[in-house]
Formats: sequence, C-alpha cells, structure tokens
Amino acid sequence: MSDLFEQAREWLESDPDPATRAEMQALIEEGDLAELESRMSTVLTFGTAGIRGVVGAGPGRMNRAVVIRTTHGLARYLGETDRPVVVGFDARPTSRRFADDTCGVLVAAGIRVAYFPEMAPTPLVAFAAKSLKAIAAVVVTASHNPPGDNGYKVYGSRASQIVSPADLEIQRNIEEAPPADEVARVEGVLGGSSNLAHPIADDIVDRYWEEVAQTRSRTSGSGLRIVYTPMHGVGKATLFEVMRRAGHRGIEAVPEQAEPDGTFPTVAFPNPEEPGALDLALEMADREQADLVIANDPDADRLAAVLPDGDGWRPLTGNEVGVLLGEYLLSHDADPSTAIVASSIVSSPMLSRIASGFGARHESTLTGFKWIVRAGLALEDLGEGRFIFGYEEAQGYTVGSTVRDKDGISAALIFTDLIADLADAGETAMDQLHRLWRKYGLWVSAQSSITRPDAAEDLTRAVESLADRPPDSVAGHRVETVTDYRKGAESRPPWLGEQPLVELDLGRIGRVLVRPSGTEPKLKVYVDLRDDPGEDPDARHRELAQNAAEIGEELAASMGV
Repeated sequence: MSDLFEQAREWLESDPDPATRAEMQALIEEGDLAELESRMSTVLTFGTAGIRGVVGAGPGRMNRAVVIRTTHGLARYLGETDRPVVVGFDARPTSRRFADDTCGVLVAAGIRVAYFPEMAPTPLVAFAAKSLKAIAAVVVTASHNPPGDNGYKVYGSRASQIVSPADLEIQRNIEEAPPADEVARVEGVLGGSSNLAHPIADDIVDRYWEEVAQTRSRTSGSGLRIVYTPMHGVGKATLFEVMRRAGHRGIEAVPEQAEPDGTFPTVAFPNPEEPGALDLALEMADREQADLVIANDPDADRLAAVLPDGDGWRPLTGNEVGVLLGEYLLSHDADPSTAIVASSIVSSPMLSRIASGFGARHESTLTGFKWIVRAGLALEDLGEGRFIFGYEEAQGYTVGSTVRDKDGISAALIFTDLIADLADAGETAMDQLHRLWRKYGLWVSAQSSITRPDAAEDLTRAVESLADRPPDSVAGHRVETVTDYRKGAESRPPWLGEQPLVELDLGRIGRVLVRPSGTEPKLKVYVDLRDDPGEDPDARHRELAQNAAEIGEELAASMGV
C-alpha cells in the first residue's frame, strides 16, 4: 500500500498539469485505494492505433504527462529527419492542449511540425501527411469513444497507420522516456512560438478536393434532399465544402449536432452504430422528407447511411455500404481487371465475389484499417494493380487513393453520387442491392459479442478450445473445414498474419468467425450466410439475418462463455 502512495506522489511531482496534479493529490488524501490502483497499476500502452483511454491523472489515463512522454518516445523513434510531422486534433476539451504539447516536444527535439491551427477531421490530417510527404502524423482524437476519453493516433512515413514492429519500437522509447517535467518542450507552438512549426496552408481542402474529384465518375451534382449529422464532431465544414463543389446542393445538417462539441450533449456514445445515436437525424429526415441520411463519427473517418423505407427508415449495414461502394467503383473503372479491392476478414465475403465478377483482385486482411491499406500499397509497389477501394464492416471505407486510411468524407461523397445516379434512373439503393443479391447471392451478416470484464482470459481460452476441438456442426449446418489463424502465418501474406481467430466454413451457405476483441474484454462471433434472394428479397433477407443471429448465439452458448 505504501508503494502505491509513493508511486502516486512521484507521478504527481512530475506532472506539468495543475488540474491532474490536484486530481491525484485528492485521491492520495482521500486514500482511495481502488482508484489509485486503477490509475497507477496499469499504463496506457502504445499500439498500432496509438494510445486511447479515459482522461484523468496517472499513467493509466490520458493526460498531458502521458502525451508528453509518448511524444518524446515518438521523437526518439523518428530520429533526425528533414521531413515534417503533421499534427491535428479534434473537438474534445483536452485535445488542443494535448496537440500543443505534442508540437512542443517535437520542435524541442529539432523536428519540423506542420500543424492544423484549429480542429480538423482525421482524414484531412492523414491527407496532409501524404501531401506534405511527412515522416509521421499525429491526430489527437478518441474518434467515436465516450465523451470522457481521448487518444493519440499516429501515421507512419507513408501517411498510413503504423503496423508492427514500429509500435513496439515506439513503446520501447516511451518506456525509456524521463518523467514528463524533464522532457524538453516548447510552450505555445500552436500560437506561433517556434520557427520550426508552421500552420498547414489554407489550400489543404482545395488539394483534398482535387484528388477526391478524380475518384468521381459522376460529373454533376444533384437535388437530393440529404440530412447529415457530424455527431457533434469536426466533419461538417470539410464535408459541406466537398458536397458544394460536387454540386449536391440539398444537404442540411441536424442543427442540434451540427457544430463541434467534444462533450457530446445529445448522445451518450457518439457512434453512428449505437442504438439511438441517429434519432435526431431521422426525426429531421421525416420532417424534410429526405432522400438520404448520412452520418460521420466525431473525427469523420467513418460513414453511416440510412435510406427511406416505406413509412420508415432502413439503416444500411457497414457491409451493405461496402459492397455498394465497391461495385460502384469497379463498374465505373476504366480497367477493372487491374483494380485491387480489399476488406477485413470479418467483413462480408460478398465483395470478393463482386471483384471476381469484374476480373479484379480482392484481398482479405487482418482486422484493422492499417492492414487494408498495407495490402493495397504493397501490391501496388509490386506492380500487381491499382488499389481503388477498401472497407471494414465497422463503417470504415477508403475510396481511391486520396487518403491512406478510412475516410468518411470522400466515402460520403461517392456514396451520394451513387444514390444520385440511381435516382436519375428512377431507382434506389435497395433496387441495386436486390440486383447484386440476384447476381452474387444474398449475403447477410450478424455479429454477437460476449463481454467478460472479470475474466477476459477465459475468452482467449475459449477461442483456443474451439480451434483444438471444433464442432462437427453448428445449428444443424455441417462444418466442412476449420481454419486456425493462430497458425500458418508463414504461408499467408503479411496483411493476413497470425491472429487469435478461428473460421468455421459451412460450405455454400456461409461461415462463422470467432475472435477475442483486441481492445475490449469481449468475444466476438461473426456469422456470414448466403442464400438465393427468391421472389421477395427483403423478406428472405430478414429470415436469413435472424438465422445468422441464432447461429451466433448458439455457438457462443456452446463455448461455455
């Protein structure tokens, strides 16, 4: 117990932030052992998505001291370089201060910085890193995490998310960093205090638009009535400018959620996938008789879409948006036989079937957008085609080569173009989905999650047990083959390497995938089923979706977790 208090005092003494110093002092004086243990016994570890966590005092929370030491580790990893680091931040209350500390440590280490002076969407920061040929980029954002969180996301020298072993090397340098108050840092860089740091040029959106426009096949805009919500995030200004230049003149934002506000006053969990998150958008869409509802998450790297459906609304799944965008881009490509598309392994197999129909190449990757982009760039480097599209079922998409990460802004534009093309022909996105189902099979996907915060190790053991003793059948469907992705990585491409994932192949009808979450104490079960759409595709879709959900629940129950 005395060691815990001593560690807390040492942390307090090295913390440069009066607010978190006072917070830690109060915990010490109150003798709050449980809270001190939570904050001091765990350390936010740098991974391929950077760091992310609850804002507060201590090494197990997001705070200025953690950001300063993390940036020191990043600077040591980068070493001497003539290339700049791009820095951006979102609208969360602590983000600007964290970004200023990031810039301050970098310039004190002699590294040039190109910074966004005001909050910016993550895809625009990633684009700026590519445009400026930066050695790295940092975005201070917690994306769609709860309001109390913040994060620190890093892009590498190719303006794509870092992958191992870079994360391990950065983490090693962080561990060797001195206490935060001993790290050299220049104050007020975002205010212009260093000649090594300069704001991003005002024409960055112009350059972004020029590249996005090259991805378009549509040459005009539309009068579609579009309701948009940025979820209190930072996407509106850039998305509205892109839509204006494209000629989509009927877009309006949900007033209550239109402006950046990192406290997220109208949503408890600012994720478009969460139940209730789009309620205000749908209420407005009813009033305005909208043709389309689109949403970005707070840092604008994800896209959600909802369509009119009789007297109500039908949210499209991430997989449905993915296959619609993938087919649209392939069908308008000048030479689809040289095109490369990619999706994470837990996304629907339907994109692979569509790619095959166009003679294009499809790649499956590990979960995480960094792997999707790595696959596309690596194959391009080998001269094996052009990477034109990638997606993951969790509403992440990249269209063209503008941004080497998921981009909810350019994806929103191309999806709106798709809807406008269909509307010009008197059709809807559901008409197009029905067509694709008839051509490539009706695919549905369901995901089940089992949360065990008190015994996360049981979830890993459950996956191991499933791989070692797989069932002969699942819900009456014969298991034809089993693939254990913990093994055999040497025979697969680097973007589909070793991971705790088991696939049960159910033959023609589909598959089941099981893996522990990489960020939460959850076991995730993904079910993808295929069938013929029949005379009533929507009714068959509902039946198949229910069947997929039941299969996932039955398998989870049989695993004993």
